[in-house]
Amino acid sequence: MATRSIFSSNPAMAQRRIAALKQFLPSLPHSLLGLACVALVCLTYISLRSLSPSNASTPYHSSGSLSFSQASNSQDVEDIKMTTSSIYHYPEVFLKNYEAMKKDFKVYIYPDGDPKTYYQTPRKLTGKYCSEGYFFQNIRESHFRTNDPDQADLFFVPISPHKMRGMGTSYENMTIIVRDYVLGLIQKYPYWNRTLGSDHFFVACQDVGVRAFEGLEMMVKNSIRVVCSPSYNVGYVPHKDVALPQILQPFALPAGGNDIENRTILGFWAGHRNSKIRVILARVWENDTELAISNNRINRATGPLVYQKRFYNTKFCICPGGSQVNSARIMDSIHYGCIPVILSDYYDLPFSDILDWSKFSLILKERDVYQLKDILKSVSHEQFVALHNNLVEVQKHFEWHSPPIPYDTFHMTMYELWLRHHVIRY
Repeated sequence: MATRSIFSSNPAMAQRRIAALKQFLPSLPHSLLGLACVALVCLTYISLRSLSPSNASTPYHSSGSLSFSQASNSQDVEDIKMTTSSIYHYPEVFLKNYEAMKKDFKVYIYPDGDPKTYYQTPRKLTGKYCSEGYFFQNIRESHFRTNDPDQADLFFVPISPHKMRGMGTSYENMTIIVRDYVLGLIQKYPYWNRTLGSDHFFVACQDVGVRAFEGLEMMVKNSIRVVCSPSYNVGYVPHKDVALPQILQPFALPAGGNDIENRTILGFWAGHRNSKIRVILARVWENDTELAISNNRINRATGPLVYQKRFYNTKFCICPGGSQVNSARIMDSIHYGCIPVILSDYYDLPFSDILDWSKFSLILKERDVYQLKDILKSVSHEQFVALHNNLVEVQKHFEWHSPPIPYDTFHMTMYELWLRHHVIRY
């Protein structure tokens, strides 16, 4: 009414106001759209700020290391160093979850099978496939084992492909043995059918051992595969399966570290040319004066432990994939304090749910092999020192012990299994 009376009392002014209103109305949707965009940007910024951890709420010492006494009430918390620039994605989360795993996680080992043949016990605890043997040994030595299947979070199928291979079993017979053993467990016990095997796991370090389970499609599809050849372009599923590090133990020489001044060689590799990337690596760089690249393994006749000693003198150790994506050379590099340079596509690196590999290694695409020297030389001294210090820190996670000790390879593998059991718990 007020608007109408103003317009009616002054027709000329009413005409001007109507004209102005007509000019304003078409632009109104654009103005509202602009306001909406500004509001969206502001809300996004506020949301991202809210996701950032507050320094006041994070239990770090002034030195940057995590306080175990503040983060956990456990009486047997081990002294493990975790820094803000650390090797862990989320150190405080890992710490708390690790303590929960130690307290509650339980695994049932099926008792079936003669230990003198292919079951229950490891073949040996030495050699490049010893990770499989150590796991078989450690799971029996640890407190994670339960004799009550109703208390179990996961079920271990204790058949060792490494033992079968050691007894000269052919691949075809291995497949039959695995199939008959697992089908026997399914018929005898009720646990598989509750989840179709998704809370069951097996361990195999040798690639032929992984293939031995391929005769049971339901096991490959549903169960957790703990394997040393975790190539996610041939059926390995990172969020379901677990990458087991291939470690050649015992190590020939003590661990390296804190010896940067001795590392005068830019890069080193020597080994069999049993893959395309290794052939290219040797062809392109074997005559380079700054890279120590050999087109074959170092002959033992040249001297004792020449190969291992070369790790001590090198900044970056090149780790190309061989017949599989994995290589024990990566763990050798870590042990001897030489920054591993991963040249292997489709490799799900061990413990990558926990460890930030970019903090202690260089991860390249295979196509980067042609620019290898430029990439290595682009790493500044400060960056190299940081990588080396982090590498020394991570060494404890890539060592097997019997009995197992806190935070070693066995406990890290169990942690990976613990992460997966939450998704499939019956």
